[in-house]
Amino acid sequence: MNKGKLYIISAPSGAGKTSLVKQLITDVERLIVSVSHTTRKMRKGEVEGMDYIFTTVDNFKQEIENASFLEHAQVFDNYYGTAKKSVEISLDKGIDVILEIDWQGAQQVRKMLPSCVSIFILPPSIDVLQQRLEGRGQDSKETIRRRMRDAVEEMSHYNEFDYLIVNDNFKQALSEIKCIIFSHRLEKNRQLKTLAPLLDKLIISGESFAG
Repeated sequence: MNKGKLYIISAPSGAGKTSLVKQLITDVERLIVSVSHTTRKMRKGEVEGMDYIFTTVDNFKQEIENASFLEHAQVFDNYYGTAKKSVEISLDKGIDVILEIDWQGAQQVRKMLPSCVSIFILPPSIDVLQQRLEGRGQDSKETIRRRMRDAVEEMSHYNEFDYLIVNDNFKQALSEIKCIIFSHRLEKNRQLKTLAPLLDKLIISGESFAG
């Protein structure tokens, strides 16, 4: 069985990353998103084990000491991390895995797994980004200002990623990410195992013409 591919998808808050990833895993077979651990409180409508694995700060720090995370970072006032074991199990099963993480986590993962593919999603403009954050109606003006400052910091790391996608038109951005995933599934090294029987037949059958 071919080993799965690990994808990092990062974006500033408000760029539409979460919506794109949700649609991706609905549309594309053998593709999942890794569920992160977090110390932040559960929000209304979230489900344990589906949106996040919620834990305490003490437990999270213990997992860091145990080297259980593929990556971990402090974002705003909370900790987030990706469990190494669960990602490895999925990849070994031939399932492609998406990590929804920030630039700090992306740096850690690239060092540990340089074969991963990283994608950064950009908003079409700074004004649109602010409108999207304000349109949520969930945050105070001060929180939005802080998120905007953090967004600028996040976007300054765009050059560290393999691919850049502008989420101006949702369907187009979604299609572009799918193209990246499908193109990597067609790489020679991943196709060799799948196509081995066909390749053998083609070569063996072709030898009669060569003779």
